[in-house]
Amino acid sequence: MRKSALCFLLTRLSFLTLLLLFLLSNSLFSQNTIRGKVTGSEGKPLVGATVTIGRGGKSTLTDTLGRFSIIAGPGNVMIISYVGYREQRIIPGNETELNISLSVAPHNLDEVVMIGYGTSKKKDITGAVGSVSEKDFNKGNFSSPDQLIQGKVSGVQMISNNGVPGGAMTIKIRGNSALVGTGQPLFVVDGVPLDSRSLQPGNDPLNFLNPADIASIDILKDASATAIYGSRAAYGVVIINTKKAQTGVTKLDVAVSAGVSSILKKIKVLNASQYRDAIKYYGIDPSYDKGGNADGMNAVLHDSWQQNYFIAGSGGTENSKYRFSAGYLNQDGIIINTGFKRYNAGITSNLKFLENKKLGLDINLNSSQYLQHGSADLSYGNAGIMQTALQWNPTDSLRNADGSIKMAGGDNVNPVALSKFARQTLKVTTVLGSLSPYYKFSDWLEYKILFSISYSSGISRSYMDQALGIYPFYPPGGNAGINNYELLTEQFTHTLTYNKAIARNLHLNAIVGYEYMKFTNQGYSLSGNGAQGVGFGNFGLNYTNYLQYSDPGSRSIASYIDPLSELQSFFGRTIFNYKDRYLLTATFRADGSTKFGSNNKYGYFPSFALAWNISQEKFFKVDIINSLKIRGGWGKTGNQEFPPGSAQALYALQNGGSVVQLNNPNPDLKWQSDQQYNIGIDFSILNNRVSGTADYFNKNTTSLLFPSAPIQPAPPGSIVRWINLDGQIHNKGFEVLVNGDIVKNKEFEWNLSVNATFLKNNVSGMPAPIATAFLSGPVETIRNGLPMEAFYTRKFLGLDKSTGFSTYQDSGTTLHYVGDPNPKMLLGISTSFRYGKFLLTANMYGSYGQDIFNNTLMALLNVDGIQGGNIALSVYQNPVKESLANPVTPSSRPIQKGNYLKMSNLTISYNIGDVAKAFKGVNMYITAQNLFIITRYSGFDPEVNVDADTNPAGVPGLGVDFARYPSSTSFIVGINFSL
Repeated sequence: MRKSALCFLLTRLSFLTLLLLFLLSNSLFSQNTIRGKVTGSEGKPLVGATVTIGRGGKSTLTDTLGRFSIIAGPGNVMIISYVGYREQRIIPGNETELNISLSVAPHNLDEVVMIGYGTSKKKDITGAVGSVSEKDFNKGNFSSPDQLIQGKVSGVQMISNNGVPGGAMTIKIRGNSALVGTGQPLFVVDGVPLDSRSLQPGNDPLNFLNPADIASIDILKDASATAIYGSRAAYGVVIINTKKAQTGVTKLDVAVSAGVSSILKKIKVLNASQYRDAIKYYGIDPSYDKGGNADGMNAVLHDSWQQNYFIAGSGGTENSKYRFSAGYLNQDGIIINTGFKRYNAGITSNLKFLENKKLGLDINLNSSQYLQHGSADLSYGNAGIMQTALQWNPTDSLRNADGSIKMAGGDNVNPVALSKFARQTLKVTTVLGSLSPYYKFSDWLEYKILFSISYSSGISRSYMDQALGIYPFYPPGGNAGINNYELLTEQFTHTLTYNKAIARNLHLNAIVGYEYMKFTNQGYSLSGNGAQGVGFGNFGLNYTNYLQYSDPGSRSIASYIDPLSELQSFFGRTIFNYKDRYLLTATFRADGSTKFGSNNKYGYFPSFALAWNISQEKFFKVDIINSLKIRGGWGKTGNQEFPPGSAQALYALQNGGSVVQLNNPNPDLKWQSDQQYNIGIDFSILNNRVSGTADYFNKNTTSLLFPSAPIQPAPPGSIVRWINLDGQIHNKGFEVLVNGDIVKNKEFEWNLSVNATFLKNNVSGMPAPIATAFLSGPVETIRNGLPMEAFYTRKFLGLDKSTGFSTYQDSGTTLHYVGDPNPKMLLGISTSFRYGKFLLTANMYGSYGQDIFNNTLMALLNVDGIQGGNIALSVYQNPVKESLANPVTPSSRPIQKGNYLKMSNLTISYNIGDVAKAFKGVNMYITAQNLFIITRYSGFDPEVNVDADTNPAGVPGLGVDFARYPSSTSFIVGINFSL
């Protein structure tokens, strides 16, 4: 019923929107050609200045003489902008020839930034906020908006967990402070906070958004900025702003691109020739040499193609304006039978009634579907596709003489067979809709209501052909399963905004609000094995459609619905600005959550920040410095990232009708607390040619939410109880961003931007160590005096030359701190060169000081694996001959330095300009993504965060690499133009 009602509501909203657009937006008027010249304050022509009719309407660029020509109608507002200069707006009237002079502006200080439930000019910001606009986004084909800013913002670590198309990124803002849960920031799209849960682990929750629809991304980093979001902002806030409806004659923007991808870096294992030498070297039975020459990796890899199409239109009048967009992305994975497809459509509309009323409507309808096949969901034993490919005997052919796939039994699975006979698809449909009416009592007082619905439905289908049943870890008759997931978030927000000078030289920007959110999560799963002999696979069908024919004894049916989770909030913020010199920001939020027990339902989150624009003082007379602002702030945020119902007594129905209690209630469970202070400066110098920010931060996390297992020995039936664990997680660091216009004249421009972050992390006050990252035993720990999730295992000293066995410190009887998965430094570099109509942009990012547990290598270190399988080349090339009987167990041996510097984007574009009368602003480009990586790490890519097995309390591992989907290098060509 809920789903039907939701569909009915959205259908009605879509119909009414289209009807209103048709009735109110089709105004026709006469047009004239306006010509003119744009110069700077020094009288020199500005080359490449943007001339736009209305915000987002038709636009053009000035030529090498600063001249332009554009069509405009009577009363149209003409916007002229150029980097480093103040934007100017004029209404041409009857004039057809204009001379426009732009004055130099303080660098980026007039830029508008989203700060949560409102906006602020960059010069008025008192907290630590990073902003990236569309012109500075990474270039290329991306499946998710977060990839647009990777490496662009200081203090933000963005890790591509693996190379799977549509795969998720791990985002950590200012270090690692999550004991349980994701540790991910809160994502807010056009004022709508998203549910932090994903329909399926490993998938990006932002995939439903088309990156081409994104106008800007703002990141709130310190607690004085994030406290307005209270309990959901413990790990920072990422505000995504989509492109909005604009006035003017309808303009269509079109983007088309296509490209090819191949593996970025391979892992070195023995080839056939080396394998033959190795079996002689180790004295192994020569029958393991099968006489062939095969490469398991090459057999499942291929050069993959991708294509991307996007169209958007915008237009209307001041009383009725609209924007619509549609896109299609098809990314084939570099592993055969993998890929990502997305169809998306969106529409936004703003309607204005009377003189002081406006109704805004924001609706996004998106659907995504992708095919995923990898080592996570379809692996049994060592049968993940990457692992099987790496461990395949290189002298054993993968196909029979007749071309059919060789299906040999035993532990070593043919990776080609796995790619053909094991499949998984996940189809996700997401609807994000919001209705936003607001009433302006005056120019300085506004009341606004926001109602939003975020609905996601996912269906996962997986099956294994009975052909794989010859291997001992697969069901003999094959297997098929269906999983269905549904997430629904409903939001009601009321805000009252006051923005006015309350005294001479004193301005107040204030907001108060109330918000209610409801979260529901439900689903079901069905699975079964095929009957042996007549199992799944005889007819080449998708057997998820024939589960009724599965073996009755193997069938599994499960369904669930989470306890209702609700969040009620009251919040407010005041920003005082005195003479543009002294700024004070104070916020307060109270969150009430049904997740907590009766004694602590509400959490309270205050913050304040101060800023001093020293450069505005009369006594400040430093010619080289154009602007200088000092900031300082403190704030408190919370965390409620644990399962609904965990603080209450939760019961479940079991098979046979019995009822069991799932957890022990804790009415005194309280909110996890994150307190952070920040000191920073913003500056611009050399006539605004160089600008930047620098911040020092110190964050302390206490009252840690943790599921406490019963102390053993415990009586039968003992259950988990969520508690606030004693102890603290400390994160502190320094971050800096510097942007400079190195060269800037009418013929040539060179811009360079560099950001760096230095991090330090440690744990204190824990009552007992917590072991995590279980890989045949724990390899990480959370314990006092060490960084979060430090590698803590046996310390490998090398191979004994006489025996070929591993040696360990203290003979391997004690565990040691042997590595840190947390980076000590993050680096981002962006540069652009413009010569005439050519533009070259390059983006690099890197990470330094972190260690990686290379579990892929650990599997290949087992020299005994050469008997029928394969091993790492480094094992064979070791000057010490390793014994075939040497066991490989968790130790520091596979831990490697994860330092890297990656060329993530290199783009060359040419601005053709207008072609004939139909095509405006034609721009062609070629982009290389992940062009190269500089690293000593032996795995596919040191940018990794594969989830290792968690400990019983659900604490995830960090910095573990196990048979990840390889990263790829892509070359893309594209064209953009307007109609």
